[in-house]
Amino acid sequence: MTTAPKLTEEYRSPHGVVRWTRLGAGPPVVLLHGTPFSSYVWRDVAEGLVATGHTVYLWDMPGYGQSEMRAGQDVSLAAQQEVFTSLLRHWGLDSGLDSGLDSADRGPAVVAHDFGGAVALRTTLIDGVAYDRLVLLDAVALRPWGSETFRLLGSNAEVFGQLPDAQHEALVRTYLSTCTAQPPAPEVLDAVVEPWLGETGQAAFYRQLAQGDQLFTAEIEDRYADLDLPVLVGWGTQDRWLPAEHAHRLAAAIPGARTELFEGAGHLVQEDAPGRLTGVLTGFLSR
Repeated sequence: MTTAPKLTEEYRSPHGVVRWTRLGAGPPVVLLHGTPFSSYVWRDVAEGLVATGHTVYLWDMPGYGQSEMRAGQDVSLAAQQEVFTSLLRHWGLDSGLDSGLDSADRGPAVVAHDFGGAVALRTTLIDGVAYDRLVLLDAVALRPWGSETFRLLGSNAEVFGQLPDAQHEALVRTYLSTCTAQPPAPEVLDAVVEPWLGETGQAAFYRQLAQGDQLFTAEIEDRYADLDLPVLVGWGTQDRWLPAEHAHRLAAAIPGARTELFEGAGHLVQEDAPGRLTGVLTGFLSR
């Protein structure tokens, strides 16, 4: 198993310190994680993209992974959109109307998983930041979204936030064990659970669930037809969090979108099918 790259850089965003790193050389590809994950889930795919000649940007959103977690933090989709737009500007990858870049520059390729999909969509549709191409992987984009567990925990965040440490850890482990088609490897489960442990991590876990408002996708759903770039919609056929029927609905809403289903993979395709996913991404990004 590939070792997760260390996020050695810091960016002070409006909603907390973001930890990030840049790997490789070549056309830029930005990877967005979803909830309740971090850039860790992209480690194998990132290595594959670097090997095929891309510059890969990895980052943890505020409130996730190695980035800042703090009381009262806004980690909503709107906040993450604001952070992503400012981070792209910090990297010199923004191709919005006021970026000063050549109009022919379409910006980076963006590959977004889960609620990272909503962040990427909001960033281009609302903030006007252009991408070269976009991959939406098991993406939060169309209502209704969020599993029954996600909605239950989010609507009762104050109650669950008071669980004793051991019970909280057991709950998180049980919840995250369903993100793949088969139970994840013990070391993988440990890695995705670890950021949510301890006083700070536990509070951050329920904070991000409580702020998972479907209003933030409702605001843009009727604008998907305005997307004017190559789009790939990828989905695990065994996704228990967001059923694969969402893939077809989303692709139908985006002109010219291509659909790629990953047979036997769950919500976290990066873990269930990293080789297949990397191959599909490499082909799509090189077209």
